[in-house]
Amino acid sequence: MVLDQSDQNPGLRFLITLAAAFILTQGLRFAEPILLPVALAGFLAVICLPLVYWLARRRVPLNLAILMTVLVAAGVFGLLILVGSQQLQALQTQILLQIEAIRPHLDSWVQQIESWVPFVGEGELREAILSLLNVATLTTLATGATTLALSFLSSTFLVFLILVFALGEAAVLPRKLSAISGDALASDKRYRKIVDEVQGYLVIKTLVSLCTGVLLGLWTWMMGLDLPVLFGLIAFILNYVPTIGSIIASVPAIALALVQVDLVTSTFVGIDIQGAAIVGLGYVAVNLILGNWIEPTLQGRRLGMSTLVVILSLVFWGWLWGPVGALLSVPLTMVVKIMLENTKDLRWIAVLIDKNPPEDALVRSVNPS
Repeated sequence: MVLDQSDQNPGLRFLITLAAAFILTQGLRFAEPILLPVALAGFLAVICLPLVYWLARRRVPLNLAILMTVLVAAGVFGLLILVGSQQLQALQTQILLQIEAIRPHLDSWVQQIESWVPFVGEGELREAILSLLNVATLTTLATGATTLALSFLSSTFLVFLILVFALGEAAVLPRKLSAISGDALASDKRYRKIVDEVQGYLVIKTLVSLCTGVLLGLWTWMMGLDLPVLFGLIAFILNYVPTIGSIIASVPAIALALVQVDLVTSTFVGIDIQGAAIVGLGYVAVNLILGNWIEPTLQGRRLGMSTLVVILSLVFWGWLWGPVGALLSVPLTMVVKIMLENTKDLRWIAVLIDKNPPEDALVRSVNPS
């Protein structure tokens, strides 16, 4: 009765949908300790499935193929966390060294800038800069990043345990869904379509992020910066974060290129504006070519999302599940969008999320009959 009324009254349907979305959001936030490892394991399972199938086609027993795949994934994650933690400590040491080297020259720079900007009160700019260059604040940020990596490492066992069973279920899940729906052919086709689209998006996104990290790591190495491995790793991880991720990834490299310090004597050498600009242009070029040209070409227009939805998804998932949620914001939203596209009564939400409405929707809007 309620559903019939909601079909006849769009306002009632909207209110019911809004109430359901609110309840679902609170449930997702409450169940974060369980759902976040499940989501990470699910994404890893989708990415790892091609390797499992490849090994199976080489006549490797399924259980052995799953074990080998999980070991490879665990080795890659363990290596990334180990290298990242060590490199972050080295970055923290170098930034602190730069701050101590430029501190004696800070007053003269601030006075010159204040003379250019008359509406800034005397001493206000200096206090603002000193608060940004606070050693305790920077140490806390670096420690927080290390703590986040260690906390992720502590939950890694649960993630990979779920991953093992998820890969094992991948072969029989279509038959289970067919038995539930009663229409074996339609259910299997729908399931495979969803899995193929999600898998295609995540694999392409991961490969593009990997290329971004490798290219920017090589670029910072060619520019003579220390810690190019860390810069490549940061670019790889933050490429999953839309828009803001690329900007954040470029900040440490540009900062190290801008302030030149002799690491042996710990003395200030100078400000290299040209070098910092060249490093920044390299980041812009790589992200424009890979992020705005190659990736959309590989993904296809059907997987596009509007810029507003991308930003809102970053805010929403970051608020819901913290930094890891922000990192997975676009993949999570893309999975939701693909599932909505394949659900008849919720397809209208996918149209709202899409960057451009599908052609059949435009035809129906012009010719409703």
